Amino acid sequence: MKFSHREEQRDDRLLDILTDEETGLRIIVSRFGAEPISLARRDESGEWIGFLYRDNDITKPSQGWANHATVMGYFLHRLKDGRSLYRGQEIKGGTHSFLRTKTWQLVKNKIDNGALTYRIAPEDFSTIEYPLKVSLDLTYTIEGNSVRVAFDFKNDESNLTAHVGFGLHPGFAATSFESFHLQMPAGKYRRYFSPDNYLSGETEDINFGGGEMPFAKEKLPGSYILELIDVPDRELVYVDPPRRRSVTVDLAGVPYLTLWSDGGPFLCIEPCWGLTDHHEQRAFEDKEGIQKIPPGKQLGASFVVTPQFGSD
Repeated sequence: MKFSHREEQRDDRLLDILTDEETGLRIIVSRFGAEPISLARRDESGEWIGFLYRDNDITKPSQGWANHATVMGYFLHRLKDGRSLYRGQEIKGGTHSFLRTKTWQLVKNKIDNGALTYRIAPEDFSTIEYPLKVSLDLTYTIEGNSVRVAFDFKNDESNLTAHVGFGLHPGFAATSFESFHLQMPAGKYRRYFSPDNYLSGETEDINFGGGEMPFAKEKLPGSYILELIDVPDRELVYVDPPRRRSVTVDLAGVPYLTLWSDGGPFLCIEPCWGLTDHHEQRAFEDKEGIQKIPPGKQLGASFVVTPQFGSD
């Protein structure tokens, strides 16, 4: 059998460990938050080498970012003052919304195909978190040397269009904050400025020739929020030269990208379908980049991550 799956109870977390025994690629996902806590490859000596920040470590750090790859939705980043109005009804939520705080259900019939699928349904959240009947299947699939992350929403409202924002917030490991590099493809990007974590309304269009990211590392704690306006090749390559690790992130079909680090040994490369609130807050259904799902319809989106050895 090519794929193996096992469950592991570690402290208060129930983990799913999915391994491709032929390619030596493994993912470990916590059912709390449906968050990947490890993305690893087996090296020539048989040792598992992790690619996520704090890979396979669920202890609480003494300082700094405590996550690995936060799932974001049904909004992402922040609501102004933790609240908003959706069709006139108040909704409330913390950073990146409620998905990160829920225990998801594993859909077990897909494991043999190299996939871990987790489901959130309306009975899993309150109407003040999100008022409509919208469910989400989140799937991590091992495809050869890559992992595809797929979001599949279903709107079970018979008359109402649903509005959602979502994405993943993976932090990729580095030997140090100074050691990593990010190669970005050529194209036209639009930067959204977000002082104090909310959009100011100021933007800057960047025509980039390709190569090392054109942004100062020391400003990563403030986030670079980017729209991929005209970027034909959407593969980004993250490299940690001291440990000869690299990660290719294929953002084909992804509208927005956030780059962030708190100055620790990692870089977050965050595919986003939607943006944070404006300082002058808009109604939830009018948020910048909000995604729409017609009544009775579905919305699917995905991206691909490929961890590799040997890049300088």
